[in-house]
Amino acid sequence: MATLHAQVERMRTARDNLVRMRSRIDLSAPPPDDLPRRREWVAREVLAHTVEMLPYWLGEIERVIAGPIEPVPFGRTPADLVRMLTVDRDRTLPTFELYARLDNSLERVLRRLLELDERQAARRGLHKSRGEMTVRQIVDVMLADHIEEHCKQLAAALETEAAARA
Repeated sequence: MATLHAQVERMRTARDNLVRMRSRIDLSAPPPDDLPRRREWVAREVLAHTVEMLPYWLGEIERVIAGPIEPVPFGRTPADLVRMLTVDRDRTLPTFELYARLDNSLERVLRRLLELDERQAARRGLHKSRGEMTVRQIVDVMLADHIEEHCKQLAAALETEAAARA
């Protein structure tokens, strides 16, 4: 069995949940003109962030694995400017493009995670607010937990919008 099989399965389940919400996202209102910095994100913004965070965290995992001295500094915080600007940019993309990016990024992430061995999963990184974490913990928290949280956030955003229209 792959070292990170359980995390990969959690992420596949989350992807399936995101796919089930697609038609509702297609029908959702476009994002408001104001940027999503000081308000709750609408559905397309949550989806845009989910799409951008996958390759970001895979890159950070690769940084930790390749780092010459442990723990390897990695990560960002929610206030990261590039994170915010990417969501600002991508929130108005058509839903089909966001889902195409999600499929491509997630498949790449899952393939790579299944390649990792125990030694790589045990490599240590140092996050500026969460402290020392192994690659396994990074995958659990920054990828698996993260995408599951955004599935819930996306469902809530869709419910909020539906209630506002009713």
